[in-house]
Amino acid sequence: MADGPRSQIIAVTDIKWHDALPGVRQKALWSDPATQRRALMTRFAPGASLPMHRHAGNEVLYVIEGAISDEAGTVSAGNVGYRPDGCVHNVSSKNGATVLAVITGGVEPAKELGGAPRSRIFALSEVPWRDTFPGVRQKLIWEDTAANRRAVLALFEPGAKLPRHCHSGEELLYVVEGSHADETGEVATGNMSLRPNGCTHSVSSRNGAISLVFLWGGIELV
Repeated sequence: MADGPRSQIIAVTDIKWHDALPGVRQKALWSDPATQRRALMTRFAPGASLPMHRHAGNEVLYVIEGAISDEAGTVSAGNVGYRPDGCVHNVSSKNGATVLAVITGGVEPAKELGGAPRSRIFALSEVPWRDTFPGVRQKLIWEDTAANRRAVLALFEPGAKLPRHCHSGEELLYVVEGSHADETGEVATGNMSLRPNGCTHSVSSRNGAISLVFLWGGIELV
């Protein structure tokens, strides 16, 4: 049995799309009003764009399919973008895209770029793997040490297992490929799992998995 709060499976396919802007649809996947954190999935039709806006907080995003562009460049499928606090930009998609974003804070309209910080692009193929546990490797994509936050790509070989551990903070996970399971159940490709503060569990993958993981806080073996 798992101790403390259980992990929660977010069935992304069961959540309905809603129209946000012309050519832009969104799914609200998860939110925590106390911390102003939320996860959104956004689908851009070919040629769709977002008007210029300013981030009052930050955003880490993963492009599931297609590509999106702003003044810093293009984030293509399988790569990650980061929008720092204060970033001002326009976002567009020439041929369409589906994007998963984890946002802290809000966004507000803006009229000019000015000297605002620019977004950053992380090409995941250029980030090295590192071994963590037998059969499990990780890529550290982005980290904010002051806020104890990070984004990681995790690879489970078939049959790999993470030993029992406790979350001292939250973890939000999106399964890119394959599936894995804990005491709550199995999380399949395209779905998400929330591991709340205090969640104690073990995680395994029978046939292998690749997951994008957003962490606030740490993990301790128990």
